[in-house]
Amino acid sequence: MKRASFFVLTLLGGLCFFANKPLLYAQNRDQRLPGAGAYYNQGRIYMVEEDWYSATESFLECLRLNPAHAEGTAALAECYYALGEFDQALVWTRKARSLARGNLALANLEAFALIGLGRLAEASSVISDVLTREPYNKEALFAASELDIARGHPGNAVTRYQEAVRRYPDDRRLLISLALVLGSLGETDSARMYIERALVQHPQDYRVYYYAAYLDAKAGRLNTAIRYAEDALFFKPGYGPAFSLLASLRYRAGQYEEAGRLADDAIALNREDIYSWYLKGMSYIRLGWKADALTILSNAAVIDPNDEFVRAALEDLLISETGLEDPRRSRWAAWHFNRGREFHARNLIEQSLFEYRRGLRLNPYATARREYAELLRVQGYPARYLEELRFMQDLGLGDQSLNDAVETYNALLDEALYRRWAVNPVEIAKRHWKVAVFSLASQSSFYHADAGITASLYIKDILAHDRNISAMELELPQASFSQAFRRAREAEADYFLIVSVSENERDISITGELFVGRTGTPAAAFNAYRTGADRLRNASRGVVDQFSASLPFRGELIRYRQGQGLINKGRADGVTGDAVYEVVKKGQTLILHEGIGLAYSPNDVVGALVIEKVDEEVAVGSLTRNGFFDRIAPGDEIILQPKKEETPPSTEPLSDPELRVLLRNLR
Repeated sequence: MKRASFFVLTLLGGLCFFANKPLLYAQNRDQRLPGAGAYYNQGRIYMVEEDWYSATESFLECLRLNPAHAEGTAALAECYYALGEFDQALVWTRKARSLARGNLALANLEAFALIGLGRLAEASSVISDVLTREPYNKEALFAASELDIARGHPGNAVTRYQEAVRRYPDDRRLLISLALVLGSLGETDSARMYIERALVQHPQDYRVYYYAAYLDAKAGRLNTAIRYAEDALFFKPGYGPAFSLLASLRYRAGQYEEAGRLADDAIALNREDIYSWYLKGMSYIRLGWKADALTILSNAAVIDPNDEFVRAALEDLLISETGLEDPRRSRWAAWHFNRGREFHARNLIEQSLFEYRRGLRLNPYATARREYAELLRVQGYPARYLEELRFMQDLGLGDQSLNDAVETYNALLDEALYRRWAVNPVEIAKRHWKVAVFSLASQSSFYHADAGITASLYIKDILAHDRNISAMELELPQASFSQAFRRAREAEADYFLIVSVSENERDISITGELFVGRTGTPAAAFNAYRTGADRLRNASRGVVDQFSASLPFRGELIRYRQGQGLINKGRADGVTGDAVYEVVKKGQTLILHEGIGLAYSPNDVVGALVIEKVDEEVAVGSLTRNGFFDRIAPGDEIILQPKKEETPPSTEPLSDPELRVLLRNLR
């Protein structure tokens, strides 16, 4: 009996052991491979450290183990938003909302993602829904303010932030946000009041010191900005944004060696940091180390071939420091020619022309000039086509095909108006507006140092191909507005354009403020906002297009015989058949002292010109005199003043990309 009992007990013990073994194995397995909750907790730690990549990895693993983990889904959406991946942020936010219905925090995150994607109407609907449920929901107020800024209404955002600050007077994020928006509007004293209030209430928060440094830098207080940036790094050593800002501030303060050293430190941590490569190259240029700067900028252009600021700085340095035969010129010019061919294949002729022109600046002897000439021919400019081919002949680049084309088009143009009137289009061509392009030395973008100077160069380069505007050869950076005004007035410029840039990693906004050269009074403002690839080029073209369209048409009467007149403007200048122009006595027009336009006495209008025939370079029309006596003479001005209602206000958004990214990163 005892033996039987012992056997039963032994059997039961064994069964218990084997029954518990899977549980023990599962426990051991959980110790080796964490569950969804462990990955979620680790991801939250990474989020506190702002290590968004590691956090994303943890949350993805959490959701692999538990696809219905609501908190992990929401946290993953936050990470994608912080990384600027707004489309992914929206996908995961909506999935999180399906798992946690009624969660207003997720609704706010969806609104932020929609704003980031530019889907402003959808974002407005989400925000309105949240504020209907909770009128003082703080995150919804932040989202509404960012929506106002995205729509180009920063004044509305200021009002929202001020109301929120009265309700939450100690909130760090609100105080900084209000200071940033006020700073973007030029209200530097008010901005400083709010950021100093944040410093008093949050004396050990590295983020407050960082934004204080940014605001002082924007206001031109470089010494205090440097100190605040150093304080931010004291409270959080290795904080990347503060490190980059400090390097940029050293550059702006003229401490180029220190700026280059800091850029080197950043590159050592991340070889792909294109902004640090750019800053190092620009610092070396300012130090006069041009050969080293060429090497640095060349390396940067290889790392990111599409960074337009890097490429523009490199190309300008090549043009100023190397000979025409330098092989590096042809190498970098080839990049533009290849892009020109790609645009041409897609029938994007204007973009193609721009790329060929940039390439030919670097390498005027390139055989790709033939392709550029062909584009001009396709656009309907045979005289320019012939001019380019003859230039190639002069360079010794002609072949039988080219020589045959010259002979053919020379014959085809026998009946051209300029030949029938015996004038040379090159000799009679005249640019009737003299414009100085400047960038103030205090204007420096958050991402690319001296961005205003680079944009000014781009705008000048585009204006070089405008047949009516002469971009004057004056130094681009000016210390102040008063110095820019003096330079423009002394050079007898009709207008001067001050260019400024605001940008983030994806977007750019270029503003051109136009002033009258002789009085310094405001004439107009042009704003172009672009996103995606080629945004510097496209925004620069946007400013030039607006500026060019705002100017009155001006030409010159070259020949006058038997009631007909030949003018030095044609189809390439926008002249059309049956257009009617005023003929104004030579030397009697005056630039308006304010705004854009020309002033002259009605007594100086000596006649009218009605266009009858338009050629590429010139046009012919019938002349009708004013009064009994014929006072029309060669040299008189041909003018068409735009009517006020014909010049619609700019429809370009006034969104500030730099401000938007600063607010987005403020969490």
